[in-house]
Amino acid sequence: MSRSTRRSILKAGLAAGLLPMMPLALRPAFAGQTYAPQVGEWTAYDLQTTITLAKNGPSQVWLPVPSVQTEWQRSVGDSFTGNAAQAEIVTDPASGAKMLHARFDAGTDSPTLTLTSRVETRGRVTDWSKTARVSEDPAVLQAALTGSSHKPLDGIVAEKAAQITKGAVTDREKVAAVYAWIVANCHRDMDVAGCGSGDIQATLTTAGLGGKCADLNGLFVGLVRASGVPARDVYGVRVAPSAFGYKQLGANSPTVTGAQHCRAEVWLSGLGWVAMDPADVLKVMRAETETWIKNPADPLVAPVNAALQGNWEGNWVAFNTASDLALPGRDGETLPFLMYPQGLTPQGKLDELDAKSFAYEMTATAV
Repeated sequence: MSRSTRRSILKAGLAAGLLPMMPLALRPAFAGQTYAPQVGEWTAYDLQTTITLAKNGPSQVWLPVPSVQTEWQRSVGDSFTGNAAQAEIVTDPASGAKMLHARFDAGTDSPTLTLTSRVETRGRVTDWSKTARVSEDPAVLQAALTGSSHKPLDGIVAEKAAQITKGAVTDREKVAAVYAWIVANCHRDMDVAGCGSGDIQATLTTAGLGGKCADLNGLFVGLVRASGVPARDVYGVRVAPSAFGYKQLGANSPTVTGAQHCRAEVWLSGLGWVAMDPADVLKVMRAETETWIKNPADPLVAPVNAALQGNWEGNWVAFNTASDLALPGRDGETLPFLMYPQGLTPQGKLDELDAKSFAYEMTATAV
């Protein structure tokens, strides 16, 4: 990468960091309004997951349970019904991620399980002009600086992070540079299944900078971590339409079986955890219209590009921030992330990306 290219990326990133503070009247509008998430009032949703397994011997399932309690999300309660021999909500001691773990006996007729979680959400907004004394558990911040199986922080990841952030001094400048680089250089690959594997080394090499949210926001998180700034993925599911008319930025049906989406956060001094979502910018560019928009300054994209660095809508429920998760009752293999139902039968692991054959359905209802 040339010095002029690095300088252009850094300038673009710093400019993007200022965009959330631009007067609303100066931002491009879409469908008669500007994309500008607000905190607003709390909205409650019942998020329900129902699984119905084939009668094929002793089986286990693990369903993600919303585990995040913050100023933008709070859990009201969880309940479950079905004919499992054993079922309980368990918490991963390392990450705090919660899941419903159930076992079905071999002779169970039509194994079924329904999990209902009532969650309240609201918009999340960063006021970049204000700072305060904020603190976090040092162990949490250290985890947000550490590599994982799908996010190695050495090799090509470290090299790319150094190139992108060259000349950046503060953490905020580094984050802005990485965010701008992702939007300018990566793309949403419509052929990738689900949310992608989250293998950021592959995204940088064999995947040609393409992928879905777990790949793209995962790459953002990895590059930020490799730059020395705490960052983490937040795995969840969309539960309602966007309030601003963007079909790609919300769930457009009460059935949300395929609406999983991961977002990202960075830790900035004086601000705490700050919302980030460059993958959704790339989703709007690739899929909001029939024509692939390749310029982030396009009037349709620009307000989203600005807003999703620091803000997001409350039409999404977070499950957890866990990586390399060990499922109770399942030996050996760990999950890079828990965002989809998981299942295990005598025939092997069920395909979480094939909801019909699994089979499961997820719905979200505003209460």
